[in-house]
Amino acid sequence: MLGQSGRAAAGRCVRPRLMQAVASRCQLPQLAVPAMTRRLVQYQPQGGGNHCMVRRSFCSGNSEIEREQMEFDVIIVGGGPAGLGAAIRAKQVANAKGEELSVCLVEKGAEIGAHILSGNVFEPRALTELFPDWQERGAPLDTPVINDSFYWLPNGKRAVPIPGQVLHLAPALRQEGNYIISLGSLCRWLGEQAEELGVEIFPGFAGAAPVLDEGGAVIGVQLQDVGIAKDGKQKDSFEAGMQLLGRQTILAEGCRGSISEAVMARFGLREGVCPQHYGLGVKEVWEIQPENHEAGNVTHTIGWPLDHGTYGGSFIYHMKPNLLHIGMVVGLDYSNPYLSPYREFQRFKQHPRVQALLEGGTCISYGARVLNEGGLQAIPKLTFPGGMLTGCSAGFLNVPKIKGSHTAMKSGMLAGEAAAEALLDPSNGSEPQELTQYEDAVKESWVWEELSAVRNFKPAFHAGLWPGMAVGGASVMATRGKEPWTFRWSKKDHEYTAPIANKRKIEYPKPDGVYSFDILDNLIRSGVNHEHDQPAHLKVKNDKATVPLEVSLPTYGGPEGRFCPAKVYEYVPDEEKDGAMKLQINAQNCVHCKCCSIKTPDEFINWTVPEGSGGPQYAAM
Repeated sequence: MLGQSGRAAAGRCVRPRLMQAVASRCQLPQLAVPAMTRRLVQYQPQGGGNHCMVRRSFCSGNSEIEREQMEFDVIIVGGGPAGLGAAIRAKQVANAKGEELSVCLVEKGAEIGAHILSGNVFEPRALTELFPDWQERGAPLDTPVINDSFYWLPNGKRAVPIPGQVLHLAPALRQEGNYIISLGSLCRWLGEQAEELGVEIFPGFAGAAPVLDEGGAVIGVQLQDVGIAKDGKQKDSFEAGMQLLGRQTILAEGCRGSISEAVMARFGLREGVCPQHYGLGVKEVWEIQPENHEAGNVTHTIGWPLDHGTYGGSFIYHMKPNLLHIGMVVGLDYSNPYLSPYREFQRFKQHPRVQALLEGGTCISYGARVLNEGGLQAIPKLTFPGGMLTGCSAGFLNVPKIKGSHTAMKSGMLAGEAAAEALLDPSNGSEPQELTQYEDAVKESWVWEELSAVRNFKPAFHAGLWPGMAVGGASVMATRGKEPWTFRWSKKDHEYTAPIANKRKIEYPKPDGVYSFDILDNLIRSGVNHEHDQPAHLKVKNDKATVPLEVSLPTYGGPEGRFCPAKVYEYVPDEEKDGAMKLQINAQNCVHCKCCSIKTPDEFINWTVPEGSGGPQYAAM
C-alpha cells in the first residue's frame, strides 16, 4: 500500500546518536520502536541539527493511525553493498565540502548482514574506489583467489574440465585479483565504516511502503507496523510504523525489493525494457577437513544434474580457514514444473568429485535468494520524483561473471554522490527532485560498459545449453559486446512454465542426512525465525484468488511446492470441503528469497515485509 503524507513543518532537533544504539540493542522491533521514540522525544527542537521528529495523524486504510515522523536529508532502504555504498559516499561528499548531511539507512534484518546471501567471489574494484585504504582499515577480504577451474558434468559420475586458456579468453570469466568472502561479513564491516562517518543505521526495521506527498512524489518510507495479530487485530504491543522522511530516498532493497517493485509500477519505470529474468541461488557453507581444503580455490560447473534446456550451474569456493561455500543457481525461466532447485542442488552433492570434498565435513549454514539475470536489457529507468533505484533493486548483476556485488556497490556510490551534490547545492529548493544526473552517471560508468559487453550472453541460452554456449561464449570471448545486435524478450519467468501434461516427472533420491538433507532439517541452519502471531507476509493477490486451485494445481501441479527452498507452500486436504484441496502457506519458514513472487503461475503471490528482524539470520553467507 502506498502511504501518503505531506512533509511535516516543525522545528529541528539535534541528531541523537543513541537512536541506532537503542534500535540495535532491542532484539524485538515492537520493543525497539517505543524505546527509540521515548529517547527521541527528550530532545527539544533547536537550531543546528539536521533531522526532526514530529507527530501527526493521517489516514491509513479505514482508520486514523498516529505515526511518528523523523526527517533526514537522505533515506536509504537496504543494508547491502548498494545501500551502504550510497550512505558512505553521500557522507564522504558532504564531509569533503565541510557540510552537514543527515543520512539514515533502514534494514529489515535483525542486524546488518543478517539477510545477505551471495556466492561470493568478490571483485574489489568499487570497494577500492570507496576506500582506497580498505586493507589498512581491515576489510574482511582474507582469501585471494589463487586458482579457478570450470567443468562440464555430462552425468553424475564424470567431470570434463574446460581448459583455462579457452575460459580466460572472456574477460568476464577471469578471477585474478578477486577474493572469496562472506558478503554478510563485508556488509557488517561497511556498516561500521558508515557509522563512523555519521550515518544513522536502523537494523530490525522493515520498510513497508513509500510515503508520497500531495503531488505524488516520494518523500520517504513508512516502516512496518508491529504488534498486529494473525487475525488483524492490534495486540497490546502494537506500535504504528514510523515514517522516515527524506529529501531523497534511495531504494537499495536487493533483488525483487517490495518497495522498489511498487515504485516501478507507480511511475512506469519498466516501460520499454524487457521483463526482468531471475535465478534462484541455493547455498550451503561447510566446514571441511583440512586435507580437502585449498584456500583460494574456485570451481564452477555446468551440466548435470540440470537438463540441457535449463539454465544454471554450481559454484564451489574454498575460503579460509576451512570453509567451503557451495551452491547452485537455477534460472527461473525453466519449463518443467516438477523441477526443484533445492533438490537439484542436493543431488549435485552426490557427484563423487563433490562428495570427496565434503567427506568428513559438517554443514553449518543454509540459505537461498533470487538474483537478477536480465542484464542491460532489463534495467528500468533509475530515477523517479524524490528518489533513485540502485543495486539489485534495479538489476546490475553481471551474469557470466556471476557477480553483482561490485556493480551494486558502484551504483549505490553514484546514487549517494548524486544525492549529496544536489542536496548541498544552495540553488536547489526544498521540493522533491528527480535527479536524472544519477542515471547519466551510471551510463557513463564502468558498470554500464561491463553490462553492455555481456548483454547477449544469458539470452542466448533460451535456445538451450549448447546453442547458448556457442552464441553466448562467442559474445563474451570474441565480439565482447561489439556485435551490432541486442537480444530482447517479452516473456516473464513464470510464462516459461509448461503444463505437467507436457513434462516428465522428476524423481529425486531420498536425502541421506550426510551429504544431502531434507529441506526442513536444512532450514534450521538458516536461523529463520518470525513472530508467529502476525499476519502472513505472503499473500495471494486479491485478483488472483482462484489461481492456486483452478490453475496452479490442476495445470502445473502446484510448482510452488517444489521451487520454494523453505517449504512455505503446500497443497493439503481442505477439512471444510470433502475431497477438496487448499493452499497452505507456512510463512514462518520463509527465508525471504522472493522466488514465489516470480515463479508462481500468473505471479499470484504478493511478497510483503513481515515485522522487522524476522527472517533468516545468516552468520557467514
